[in-house]
Amino acid sequence: MDQDLHCTAERELLEAVSRITTSSTTSPADEENQLKDEISCQVRKENPEKDEMQDSSATLSPNSSMTTKELQEYWRNEKRQCKKIQLLFEIPSTRIVEHHLSKYVMYKIIILQTGSFDSNKSVIERRYSDFEKLHRNLLEEFSEEMEDVTFPKKTLTGNFTEEIINERKLAFKDYLRLLYSMKYIRRSKKFIDFLTRPELQEAYGCLRGGHYTKALEILLEVIGLQERLTRGNPVCVVPTLCAIVVCHKDLENPASAFEYGEKALARLCVHTSHRYYMPLLETMITLAYELGKDFLSLQEKLEEWKTKKDPVRVFTLKELAVREYVQ
Repeated sequence: MDQDLHCTAERELLEAVSRITTSSTTSPADEENQLKDEISCQVRKENPEKDEMQDSSATLSPNSSMTTKELQEYWRNEKRQCKKIQLLFEIPSTRIVEHHLSKYVMYKIIILQTGSFDSNKSVIERRYSDFEKLHRNLLEEFSEEMEDVTFPKKTLTGNFTEEIINERKLAFKDYLRLLYSMKYIRRSKKFIDFLTRPELQEAYGCLRGGHYTKALEILLEVIGLQERLTRGNPVCVVPTLCAIVVCHKDLENPASAFEYGEKALARLCVHTSHRYYMPLLETMITLAYELGKDFLSLQEKLEEWKTKKDPVRVFTLKELAVREYVQ
């Protein structure tokens, strides 16, 4: 029933967009206002339940300063929400790590996406203590949901035998699948942090140390998983996208920096109070000028933002990035 409603709404909006883009009798301003009105209407049709699309379902005002390109990007993000996306967890292998006086098993976790043409996969590693910490944290917040969730217990001996390791591989795979099947848990910050935070901490550490190539490599690997895990709240990935912008900019790749900056701006088009909005606009103006692109529209948005806000100290985009994940 819900899927039929989504598909019907999607068809209606696509028809609306088609009517607007093929019309030759309306001005660009009229086209944008008409598109905004129709998208706002369709978003309300598609998302009657607020908890399904929290930040990304904010109502678009006809007086919004979004451009046609931003509106189209916004709708692409909304349309992706209509698709039924599932993540599958596999643990194909392990490795034993001996570090000074400690010895532990690292479990290789492969996260695959189904229900989409996107065949990219994410690969991370976690140890038993990481799973154990996640379990404790989830029990504190989701005691009822976790009542029937079993967790592989520690053993006094035999932790490094092939039999115990294989048992835990299967147990942890089922554990992650079960957690992901519960809506409130899979959307929780604790679950998302378990799957992304170690890699993000490493990336931001490299960024702060000026190792932009390594930082960029890690960030590009983790952004895909982060987007899959936060589909109901795309604003969550803005800091990561902006960190990618910073890395590309410092590596003198302005075109790539601008590309990721546009993605971040599209997610902030209805969240102009976000702490990254103004620093991102300033960076995008600099990049647009350097690349010979239109920077006047970005400048107008910046001036409009400044007239609505009290003058306060604002960090640069790079300053914001280096402050992320500082213990």
